[in-house]
Amino acid sequence: MTTNRRRFLKTTAASAAAATLASAPFVHAQGTDVLKIGLIGCGGRGTGAATQALNADPNVRLHAVGDAFRDRLDTAIATLGRDRAIAAKVDVPAERKFVGLDAYRQVIASGVDVVLLCSPPGFRPQHFRAAVDADKHIFAEKPVAVDGPGIRAVLAASADARRKRLSVVSGLCWRYDNAKREVFRRVHDNAVGDIVAMQCNYVTGTLWNRARTPQMSEAEYQMRNWLYFTWLSGDFNVEQHVHSLDKMAWAMRDVYPVRCYGLGGRQVRTGPEFGHIFDHMSVVYEWENGVRCYANCRQQPRCFNEVNDFIMGTKGKVNVMQHIITGENAWRFAGARGPDMYQQEHNELFAGIRRGEPINNGEYMCKSSLMGIMGRMACYTGQQITWDQALNSQQNLFPADLTMESQLPVPEVAKPGETRFS
Repeated sequence: MTTNRRRFLKTTAASAAAATLASAPFVHAQGTDVLKIGLIGCGGRGTGAATQALNADPNVRLHAVGDAFRDRLDTAIATLGRDRAIAAKVDVPAERKFVGLDAYRQVIASGVDVVLLCSPPGFRPQHFRAAVDADKHIFAEKPVAVDGPGIRAVLAASADARRKRLSVVSGLCWRYDNAKREVFRRVHDNAVGDIVAMQCNYVTGTLWNRARTPQMSEAEYQMRNWLYFTWLSGDFNVEQHVHSLDKMAWAMRDVYPVRCYGLGGRQVRTGPEFGHIFDHMSVVYEWENGVRCYANCRQQPRCFNEVNDFIMGTKGKVNVMQHIITGENAWRFAGARGPDMYQQEHNELFAGIRRGEPINNGEYMCKSSLMGIMGRMACYTGQQITWDQALNSQQNLFPADLTMESQLPVPEVAKPGETRFS
C-alpha cells in the first residue's frame, strides 16, 4: 500500500481553485436514526475519542476502525469492549477492521456517518480531505497539519465542509471547557481592559517510546514513535504546545500573530530514541497591534513543571488555568464545570448533528496549528518568521511514495543559523 501526500496536495490545490461547491444535504440532520462512527487511528487518544463519541449520544455505534498497525487496532477494540457503558455500542466485525496506510479510505467507505481522525498529525490533511469529499462529519484531533502545505489543504477542506453543512469539531479541547469559556468571555467583555502581553508555559517531563525490533522498517519505527519525527508530529511546539497557543489566540479573538522569533534545541533528549525533535523551545509571538506572547515549552525530566497561561491587561491580569482575574474586576470561577472537556466536545458534535446545526471549528484549528508551526520554523532556523511566510511555505515534510516498507532517512537535527527556511 502506498500514499503520496505530494500528489494529494496538488489535487487539493486544484480542488480549492474550482467553483464554489453547491450545498449538500446535511447528513443525519435530525431524528433518532443510528449514527455510525468510524475511528481512524487507534492509539490512546483515538481510543479515548471513541469512548467519548459512544457516550455522547444514545443511538450511535462504532461501525469501523482503521490503523496502520493490527496490534493497535486490536488493543483499542479490546479496551472499548471492556467498558460496560459503551461495550454494546461496539459493532465492528472482522470485515470492518482495516489495517495499513490506506485503512482510512476503507473506514470512510464503510458506511459511516462520523469519522474520528486520530492518526499522527502528518496524516491529517489527506484523511481530512477524504472525509469531506465523502460527506462525513468529522472530529479532528489536534494539530491538523505539520507544515504550510498541509495547513492550506485543511483550510480548503474545512471551507468545503462548511458549504456542505458538515460538522467539524476540533480536538483543541480547552475551547469546550466551561470554566475556560467563562474566563475568555470575561476577557472579551473587557474585564482586564486592553491586552498588553501574554505568557504561556507548557513545561513538562518526557513522554513514551516504543522499542525498535529487528523486523521493523524505518517507516514503521518512525510511525510507532511519531512524537519524535517532525513529519509526523510537527515537533512538540506543534503537537503539544498548540493547546496553549490556541488559548492565546482565543484571548485575541482569533486574530493571529504576524511574526515570531524563538530559540530552542536538544540538551537532554539527545539519544536516537528521541528522533530529531528539540526538547525545549521559547518563542515570542507578536501581533499587529504590538501585543506579544512569550511562549515556552519543554520536555525534560526532573525539572520544574508548569502548564499555565497568563494574560496581562490595562485593568488586570488573568491566571487562565486557575480561572482567576485580579485587578479592577476581580473574579474567581465558582460555577459548575459540567462534563469534562473531552466529553463536552463530542456531546456538542453529536447534538449539532441531531439538530441540523453543524459546528465548524475549521478556521481556528488550522490557524492555531499554524501558530505552532511558525514557532517551530523560527526555532529551527533562528530567523524571524512571519505569518505569511509560514502559511505560504513550500516545505512539504511528508515522505514521497510512503509504504510500510520504506527505509526512510533519519532526519538531521535542526541547527539554528544553519537550517534554512523553505
